[in-house]
Amino acid sequence: MTDKPEKAEEKPPEKVQTEAAPAKKGKGAGSDDPLTIFYHWCKACNICIAFCPQKVFEPDRDGKPQIVRPRDCSQCAFCWLHCPDLAIISNEK
Repeated sequence: MTDKPEKAEEKPPEKVQTEAAPAKKGKGAGSDDPLTIFYHWCKACNICIAFCPQKVFEPDRDGKPQIVRPRDCSQCAFCWLHCPDLAIISNEK
């Protein structure tokens, strides 16, 4: 007589709801801001600040980028394509 261990009933994985990272837009935070920065994802590497051809960003008191000249943004895509944390997205449609 062989004893087979009883198999635990397998359940599908539970769906876990996660909150999106809070986003900040440019100074004044109007709906016309060209970019959104997800500050919880940003690690303040400042690649976006250093290489933005239009100098749209400046560091805030935590060293993270803030949009100070939103009208100067040319949507060149450098910041969001080179951000290692994927913390910047374009608001252009």
